[in-house]
Amino acid sequence: MAFDPDYALFVAVAAGGSLSAAARSLHISPAMASKRLQRLENRLGVRLVHRTTRRLALTEAGARFRDDLDGVLAALGEAEARVTGARGEPAGPLRVSAPTSFGRLHVAPHLGAFLAAYPRIDLAFDLSDHFVDLLGERVDCAIRIAGAVPGSVVAHRLGESRRVLCAAPAYLAKHGAPGRIGDLADHRLLAADGQMPWRLVAAGKTVAIERASHVRTNSSEMIRELALGGVGIALRSLWDVGDALRDGRLVRVLDAWEGSAEVGIYAVHLPGPAVPAAVSAFVAFLRETIDPRRWEAMTPA
Repeated sequence: MAFDPDYALFVAVAAGGSLSAAARSLHISPAMASKRLQRLENRLGVRLVHRTTRRLALTEAGARFRDDLDGVLAALGEAEARVTGARGEPAGPLRVSAPTSFGRLHVAPHLGAFLAAYPRIDLAFDLSDHFVDLLGERVDCAIRIAGAVPGSVVAHRLGESRRVLCAAPAYLAKHGAPGRIGDLADHRLLAADGQMPWRLVAAGKTVAIERASHVRTNSSEMIRELALGGVGIALRSLWDVGDALRDGRLVRVLDAWEGSAEVGIYAVHLPGPAVPAAVSAFVAFLRETIDPRRWEAMTPA
């Protein structure tokens, strides 16, 4: 890809937040990176970064220049994708993001087959439970589990994320099982930050449960472990707890009530005149790999 090497250095500095990180990514020394960045600033006649002892921060001009270069890189990427797509062999960098638990449980075990099928793809895979800004974080494809996705992205629905109320037998033995939806007010509820309110549906009725979690955490995986440990009642996806429901480590409570069926699993990417071949290949891989019917089969009737 034809691109000014000093521009490429600046993009790497903006992404990594330090000269040393940029130097490592470009396989040059930090001294050379510093020299080239100063050369670029002298050539442009403007300071692009504020230098501190620990980290570099973009100036206002640097931030604008970074955004402009992102657009140039996107256009170059689309041009390259059209060429590689014409050859029928997806290639080049592919950065993917997925929720931590879902990515670890249902994507990572299958990535070996994907990489074997597409050896020219340079894959970077991030696991994070925070909302990923595709443009700002330069992510090519993200898996999102949500009730809806914005119109600013192209969304491929991969399946429903069916969610049920569940608790460990030890918790229910100590605190009793709720007999009706209002009884949840007397129980310890578990939810990660941002997961409340619960919107539960039964026989056409919808209720919202808004309570503070018995334990505050930003980790959905922590909530699963707390539920398994008998700490409280959680609303969990079958893809996350199907195995525990099957072997009895967790049992459903208030069976008639489930999370809203509107919540789905999506693969999303930015729109463009030509979707990179690597992105299309990864979406196709996800369609073949993710099968909610397997999670349904795990759940006792």
